[in-house]
Amino acid sequence: MAIAAPIRTRLAHADVVAPLDLPGIVRRIRRLADLSQRELAARLGASKSAVAAAETGTGGMDARLLSEAAALVGLRLALLDGEGREVAGMADGAVRDHGGRRFPAHLDTRYGDERWWHGDERYSRPKPWFTFDRDRETRDSWRRADGTPDDHQHPQPGDAPWDRGAARQRAASERQKADFRERLAAGEVFWPEPFVCGCPPECDELDNWTAKPVHAPDCTCCCDL
Repeated sequence: MAIAAPIRTRLAHADVVAPLDLPGIVRRIRRLADLSQRELAARLGASKSAVAAAETGTGGMDARLLSEAAALVGLRLALLDGEGREVAGMADGAVRDHGGRRFPAHLDTRYGDERWWHGDERYSRPKPWFTFDRDRETRDSWRRADGTPDDHQHPQPGDAPWDRGAARQRAASERQKADFRERLAAGEVFWPEPFVCGCPPECDELDNWTAKPVHAPDCTCCCDL
C-alpha cells in the first residue's frame, strides 16, 4: 500500500495539495521518539537501509510501516484536503455483496431492485440486495441527477428485496386511500349507503336457506342475502 494518491486526484488537485514530505516526516518521528535510524528500524521490524532511504528521499516507505512509526510517538496518518480538513476513509461497515466482498470504491451502490439490469441469461439468477452500474457514463448521469454520494450505502433494516417490495405495496395502498379521500372530499365520488334488509319476519319463516331466497307475498325488499 504505497503512499500515493490516484493519478486523477493528483492531477486535479496538484495546485492545492502539497506533496507528502516523507523525509521530513521520518526525521520528525525520529526526533520525537529520540531514536536513531537503526533503533527506529528495529522497533518497526524493518532494515536500517529502508529507513535511511525514506529519510533521504531515495526510497519510499509502506504506509502501514509509516503508520506504525507515527504511532510510536502518539501520531496517526490522515488525509487532508487543500484547506487542511481531514478526509475520512470509506466506511468499513458499508454494504457488501452476498460473497462478503466490497463493491468497487469508484462506483456507486444502489438497491438491486432499482433500475434492475438483466438479460435473458440472468432471469434465473437471484436478484441481489445491492448492485452498481459498471459503466461510468451511467454512473455519472445518475450523479448529475441525484448528486455524488459520499460513501457506499450502509445496511439498514428493510433492505431485503421482499421487505422493500412489501413497503412499496403499502405505500401504493396508502396513495390509493389518500387519492380516494381527496376525491370524496371534492365530491367526485360518493360513499355508498350501507344496505339494510327490509324483509318482514314472514320471509324468514318461509325460507329454509337451502336454495334461492323465498319471500312473503307482501315483501317489498326481495333481497337475495
